[in-house]
Amino acid sequence: MDLLAGLQRGAREAPPSGIIDAVRYGRGREGLTPLWAGEGDLPTPRIICEAAARSLYDGETFYTHERGIPELREALAGYYEAQYGRPFDPDTFFVTGSGMQAIQIALGLVVAEGDEVLIPTPAWPNFGGAAVIRGGKPVPVPMRESAGAWTLHVEDLAAAITPRTRAIFVNSPANPTGWTADIETLGEILALARARGLWIIADEIYARFIWTGAARAPSFLDIAEPDDPILYVNTFSKNWGMTGWRIGWIHAPTALLQTLESMIQYSTSGVAVPTQRAGVVAITEGEPFVKRNIERARRGREIVSAAFAGNNRVTYVPPAGAFYAFFKVDGLGSSREAAFRIIDEARVGTAPGTAFGAIGEGFVRVCFARSEETLMPAMQRIARFLEADPR
Repeated sequence: MDLLAGLQRGAREAPPSGIIDAVRYGRGREGLTPLWAGEGDLPTPRIICEAAARSLYDGETFYTHERGIPELREALAGYYEAQYGRPFDPDTFFVTGSGMQAIQIALGLVVAEGDEVLIPTPAWPNFGGAAVIRGGKPVPVPMRESAGAWTLHVEDLAAAITPRTRAIFVNSPANPTGWTADIETLGEILALARARGLWIIADEIYARFIWTGAARAPSFLDIAEPDDPILYVNTFSKNWGMTGWRIGWIHAPTALLQTLESMIQYSTSGVAVPTQRAGVVAITEGEPFVKRNIERARRGREIVSAAFAGNNRVTYVPPAGAFYAFFKVDGLGSSREAAFRIIDEARVGTAPGTAFGAIGEGFVRVCFARSEETLMPAMQRIARFLEADPR
């Protein structure tokens, strides 16, 4: 029996990750600085860990609320009120087993076999991969690049719509490019979605990592009505240094409350209470850590910019948001070849641009949410390698 042939199409066609390809190639190399993954290098604050430990020792090891414990949903509503300056209903928040699961559930709500999801690219590969395993079809909508700067034109989204289009995935600030939508662009996307009967899946996990002088990035929440067809997906991973905890959330219109509860019930039946207790403390007591995290990334952005300054082999524009440098290097071959050569010769783990779509060919991504002591020598090694390489 051909076991693979017996699988459903989404499983057979699930694409391998180009990021993981680079990780496998370089993992375990002596003296290598890993900048390929989208995470900082600060461990989760002790107060957050202690909250989870207390919950375990207190015996909170039973089934729990599918939507999330009330204390965490109330904390999320309070966090949003502080960020957006208006009240939010705790019942519109749903705790999920990671931001990735939030994306999967959001897609499960709106995408059926053969349905299309528009994804501005370059984009984190998990967006498209999650659509594929649902039986959907990710449709890359190339952003326009000029001298290393990326922009999304809403007319390109409109031109990509077909009768099978069901949703638009909007990640702003964006991984890997750092593109950050202004409020006018978000308004145009929302108007397009309303006019064409499409859902928006808004991934705003990097909203606090914004380098334009604002406190946060513009959001659909600044302009949308409560019943607009928007699903907001988010995670504790980036702000609070909790990538390994696997906890996220969805914010959704009130009409979907029972449906979302059922989606969670039939996937994980809820997130472990100790993990949720950690989430409560992250939100209510973790703001000093978030600010420290943001400042480390701000300094990291400066270090990358200084390393590439004056290098005519590198095409790079400092991003408006998020914490990635997405740069093109002349004369290093394909993105995969460039990433692997930087691993081999500069001892820095990078991700090939093609991991984020074909339009990323020639580009390489590094994460700069690292300490100055780690990032500066790594970027200096990349710069020295490029200077010494004869092309």
